[in-house]
Amino acid sequence: MSRQKVESLIPHRSPFLWVDHIVEAEEGRIVTEKLIPADLPLFAGHYPGRPIFPGVLLCEAMFQSGALLMAGRQEGLGDTSGLPLVTRILGAKFKRPVSPGELLCMTVTLTERISTAYTFHGVAKVGGKTVATVDFICMLHKAAEP
Repeated sequence: MSRQKVESLIPHRSPFLWVDHIVEAEEGRIVTEKLIPADLPLFAGHYPGRPIFPGVLLCEAMFQSGALLMAGRQEGLGDTSGLPLVTRILGAKFKRPVSPGELLCMTVTLTERISTAYTFHGVAKVGGKTVATVDFICMLHKAAEP
């Protein structure tokens, strides 16, 4: 699915949209990709001469993939009436740095749903090798009526 489709499902926008497209989506699982642009301004300071995509943004890319899964129709989730917010990070592990120009492939799986809380496991890979994993909980935040 295209970036346009991604933008129709979640509220994130450039410069803070870290999913280019959906590769596949099925019941309780989504696979997404993001090409890490070499010209991102953050590489000027992280780190000069040895640019590395920040681990916190690797996690954010997986969080956004989880939000896409929540917005999908898998397992009857399909509720887009709120803002998807991460409420807990249960653990993150970083295996190797991600560099400009690399293609990030993320797989996020719904592991549990209790009421309005969705627990996910995310795996990010580059070239078929794991670069990061994260377990997290996400909920839909309902805005108060004015």
